[in-house]
Amino acid sequence: MPVWIEAGLWGLLAGGALVIGALIAWFVPVPRPLVSAVMAFGAGVLISALSFDLVDDAERGGGLLATTVGFLGGAIAYVGANVVLARRGARHRKRSGEEQSSEAEQAGSGTAIAVGALLDGVPESVVLGISLLGGGGVGVPVLAAIFISNLPEGLSSAAGMKASGRSARYVFGVWTSIAVASGLAGLLGCLLLEGAPDELVAAITAVAAGAILAMVADTMIPEAFERTQLYTGLIATVGFISAFAISRA
Repeated sequence: MPVWIEAGLWGLLAGGALVIGALIAWFVPVPRPLVSAVMAFGAGVLISALSFDLVDDAERGGGLLATTVGFLGGAIAYVGANVVLARRGARHRKRSGEEQSSEAEQAGSGTAIAVGALLDGVPESVVLGISLLGGGGVGVPVLAAIFISNLPEGLSSAAGMKASGRSARYVFGVWTSIAVASGLAGLLGCLLLEGAPDELVAAITAVAAGAILAMVADTMIPEAFERTQLYTGLIATVGFISAFAISRA
């Protein structure tokens, strides 16, 4: 199997966790404290993967300058896009309660939420595709981190969509589309960068890593803190060390 197809399938698998989370939220009344706790765990997992895999690999491959510039550039690009989407109704797209804007409250919010979900998911899948370029197979710690974090993202956001009155067709249409887009992002991340200079691969990895960290801070941690509060730090720490253990196993 060509490596770029494999990258697409891994991206699709990771994105599929969003659909699984949405299915759980739609059919099972999951308590918000549990959603927040899982979100905190997922945030810790992603931060660990960023620290010990993505940023470290980028620095080793392309040097500190390329990594720093790429990392900050990814964060700035994400925050800029997120600010625009927040003003159009996507600010609370990962919230599981009634904070999300309905279409009646803010026209165009449905589209903004869908685009925001795409913005959150694509950098992760690009990183998955890049991880296959070395010929050693998919980066298991990164894949596990993305899958584990996507599950509560889909669960929390879909619960919020349902609470704001959005239809099942809209909810599952959004998450299925994001899963497919994640597969394409992984495929393209591998296909377009195959044979590229190490510095370029490192810079793009760092860009994606910066965007992911900004996403964790802007959207995952606020939802996690909403209900778990005093326990958020502990749960995130457990997620962090769990991902670290996977990377060293």
